[in-house]
Order: sequence, then structure tokens, then C-alpha cells
Amino acid sequence: MASQKLLYASKSLLCGGIAGLSLLWGSCARHQPLLQDGAWRAELSVSHGQKAPFLFEVANAATDSAVLTLINGEERTPLTGIYYAADSVIIPIAAYDALIKARVSGDALEGRFTKNYIEGDTGILFSARRGAAPRFAAAVQPAPVAIDGRWDILFVSGDGDTARNVGIFKTENQIVTGSILTSSGDLRFLEGAPTVDGVQLSAFGGLTPYYVDLTFADSSAFEGVLYTARGSTALVGSRNDRAALADPYSLTKLKRGADRLGFRLPNADGQEISLADERYRGKVVIVSILGTWCPNCLDEAQYLAQWYRENRERGVEIVGLSFERKDDLDYAKTAVSSFKKRYGVEYEVLLAGKVGGASVAKALPEVDKLLSYPTTFFVDKEGKVAKIYTGFSGPATGLFYEEWKKDFNGVVDKLLGKPHFHLIY
Repeated sequence: MASQKLLYASKSLLCGGIAGLSLLWGSCARHQPLLQDGAWRAELSVSHGQKAPFLFEVANAATDSAVLTLINGEERTPLTGIYYAADSVIIPIAAYDALIKARVSGDALEGRFTKNYIEGDTGILFSARRGAAPRFAAAVQPAPVAIDGRWDILFVSGDGDTARNVGIFKTENQIVTGSILTSSGDLRFLEGAPTVDGVQLSAFGGLTPYYVDLTFADSSAFEGVLYTARGSTALVGSRNDRAALADPYSLTKLKRGADRLGFRLPNADGQEISLADERYRGKVVIVSILGTWCPNCLDEAQYLAQWYRENRERGVEIVGLSFERKDDLDYAKTAVSSFKKRYGVEYEVLLAGKVGGASVAKALPEVDKLLSYPTTFFVDKEGKVAKIYTGFSGPATGLFYEEWKKDFNGVVDKLLGKPHFHLIY
């Protein structure tokens, strides 16, 4: 891992990123194998010998401003900072402190996807081939059942425990898109196609590959498996046009007798921040519990960053409490600073410690139990916690995301005591 980090840090030396080394860059570009522009189909290995396919596009591959764009349904995730070493391409995934390193051989790539923050991580197998191939081959005679609509979905664990979730899907031109919502968030933008007896879906947005294989029992029920790199989970689905999660306001609670959040934590500049500070006094404050490693937290931040710019003058503030993957202050500072820059976050994001129960108990002793990243606390003008929302339904969930935005703005309006026309409803 140390050599991997050194390789990443040495990008400018490898291919002439330093001003004045243009001749070195030219030589590098001519003699090293390069990615080819255009459409690619890739696969990542997941559990039980399965593969999670995904699509990406490459632009400006022969320059030092190459962009690889991950494609999942409507989502487009650009990856930059691509560079080369010997016969391999290194594709950093900055948002998740991960990378793909693959040997380039003409129109083919072979390598591994690894996570930098895990010491000694050997990663999972990655392969790709250039060409406008579909994510999944279309079935000649697809199942007569359409998966479109809402579903109750049970995640069945090995010990027989079940967790109730919601699926929402639609089909256009034999391409299925949608997501699965859980009480802690959603699986983001799944995309796939009908099979002869069901549906296959997959996604890779930079952190975790998903592969979902479903088989219809009849027009209103299916069974299947969700595969990730870590393992698999059995799924049981039943059609329900009113499928919904448990009330997200009922899941996270304060301990008996507590009504305020008393944290005092540093930001990336070392300044200690508290809700008792003048900046927050007498205002409605949204406290977002997050991690820069959490995809649903990133979706939430993308919304909140713009919302804050448009609403801050109404007497409302936002504070983020970030729990990171390492108990390392410098690592956390870098992660939070990059996160704020990437999403244009202008509110404070505080360093709350390493993700896990011990750090949560220290930073938020008033909270009975934190169940999800993200979790949102709505604090009234008197500094008291008025509501707590567990989880987040992001853009991949369609109407659930629209309902979340409407509800979020309604809660804020009520706490402010005045309605408002919201530009980003």
C-alpha cells in the first residue's frame, strides 16, 4: 500500500505533470499504452464468482486531462487525474479514496479495483473492453412480467432475520432502471435488462459494485440475490403500489431527558464549533451526520450545498458532523476539505472522529443510537432538537427523492414560522 500511495503521489514525475518537463510528457505519451476514447464495458468481481458489469466512457485519453465517466442509469460520475505507469493505467476515484489499476492491451484492460484506506487491500478483479456493448445482453424472449412500479423487498439474512425495504423500477426500450431503498439510504442508480425469467441489474459508482439477479415467481412476486464484493443477500419481493419504508422520524431518538446537541468539535482548520456559537444562536439549524465515504451522504450534500446558498438568509444554518474511516486527524482534514471543495459546501463540516459507535457516543452522547449515515437533526430557534430524520432517499429513487425534498422544506418552513418559495424543490 505504501508503494501504491507513492505511485499516486509521483504522477507528475511519471508523465511530466511538472511545468518545464513537456519533452518528458511527450515521450511518455508516445511510448506508453493509452486508454482509447469512446465507450467501454467493464466488469468487477463480486461474491460467489459473479460479475457486476458497468459502462463507462473515455474522453481526451491521449492528454493529461483525460476523463473517464462512469455510467449508471441517469447518473454520470466523472473520474479525473488519470495517469500511466509502465504498461498500466491508474484511475483514481478521489471521492472514495480508491483506484483502479489495469494493464492496457489495445482495446482491453485487466487489473484490480482497490481501496487506499484499507491497509494491504488486494482489491477485486477488474476487466474492460472497448466498444458500445450493452451492460447486459438482451434476452431474445424476455419474461412476460414487467418489473415496473413499487415493490416491498425483504433482505433475508443467513440466520433468517429479515429487513423490509422498497424497490422502485421502470423499463424503457428494454432497459430497466431504478433503486432499492433501505432505512439507511438507497443502492443508488441500478441499471439492467429483462432476462428470460426475471431481471438483472447492476451498478458501480466508485465505491461498491452491486449485482442483482431476480427471478419472477409470478406477476406479483420475485426471488433473487444481491451480490457485493463482501457477500450476498437473498431478496424476496412482492408488488405493492403503496410500498414505503418505516417512518424515518421514528427510528433515531435522543436519550431520556435530553433535548439538545452539546457537541464542540473542530473544523478542518482546527476551529472549535458549537451550536452555542453566535452564528447559530436564534436560528434553525440542520445538523447532518455524514461520512465523506458514504454515497448517500454525498447525494445529500449535493442538495444541501445549493439549498444553503439559496436559503441561508432566511435565518437557517447547516452543520455537518463527519465520521471518517480512519482515526487520523490529517486524513480526516484532507477528506473533509476535498469533500467541501467538490460539492461547493459553504457551511461548517466538523471532524467528529472515526466511524463507529465509540466516536458517536463521544461526539453525540445525547443520542440513544445512531442507525444510519446520513442522519439529519432539525434544531429549532431555541436550540432544541425538534425532529430527527434517519437515512436519505437520493436522486436514484425518483418520486421518493421528490417527496424527501418536499418534506425537508416543509419541516424547515414550520420551524422558521414562515413558508418560502424554494428554488430547488
